[in-house]
Amino acid sequence: MTVSVNGVEIAVEPESSSEFAAARELLRQRAIAVDLLAETASEEAMIDAAIETLLEREVTTPSPTEDECRRYYDGHPREFQSGDLVHARHILFQVTPQVRIPEIRARAEDTLNQLLREPDRFDALARELSNCPSGQQGGNLGQIGRGDAVPEFEQVLFKFGVSGVLRDLVKTRYGFHIVAVDRSIPGKKLPYETVSGQIAERLRSKVEEKAVRQYVSVLAGQAKLLGVDLGGTQTPLVQ
Repeated sequence: MTVSVNGVEIAVEPESSSEFAAARELLRQRAIAVDLLAETASEEAMIDAAIETLLEREVTTPSPTEDECRRYYDGHPREFQSGDLVHARHILFQVTPQVRIPEIRARAEDTLNQLLREPDRFDALARELSNCPSGQQGGNLGQIGRGDAVPEFEQVLFKFGVSGVLRDLVKTRYGFHIVAVDRSIPGKKLPYETVSGQIAERLRSKVEEKAVRQYVSVLAGQAKLLGVDLGGTQTPLVQ
């Protein structure tokens, strides 16, 4: 299907859409009309810069008020919370195609029973038995946040109230783990002052997107379009 804006046919790139291409052409033509761009200009970077300048001049984007920012902050508490953290150690008994799982599990359970009686031996047994490189540091995994480990491991680490050497083996895709949780640091809500700039920018971007869409719709209403409907199009600024 042929797409044109005010008689100018548009080539639609495979990764683009006819709406996007038509909106960009509308803005290009407007930039020419207000002397921000030469009619013969063909360099993409030059056209993009002219469109940016055009939008800065002709699209009003009010800044969000302090009350609007605070309402957003109060209404979206989980967006502004620092992550939970855990300091943990482990001993890994790795499961590979060459090992017999009942034997490796029995060995892991025997080691766990020793550590439940003598937790001070964790460092030595990790260095001796763990199949993880962390074994050379006594099994120390350092500080772990959500998303840093496989889900089945995290499910245990971040379970409320766990501490010390856990009484059960943890089974993951890598094998059997003996786990010690040394410290848990629950996430906290970040102060408003810390995130107020981030909130203002987020709200401003939403208002800007709406304003640009309305601006393009006004231009479309004054243009002759063929093969495209710009009633709700995206623009080059917000694609």
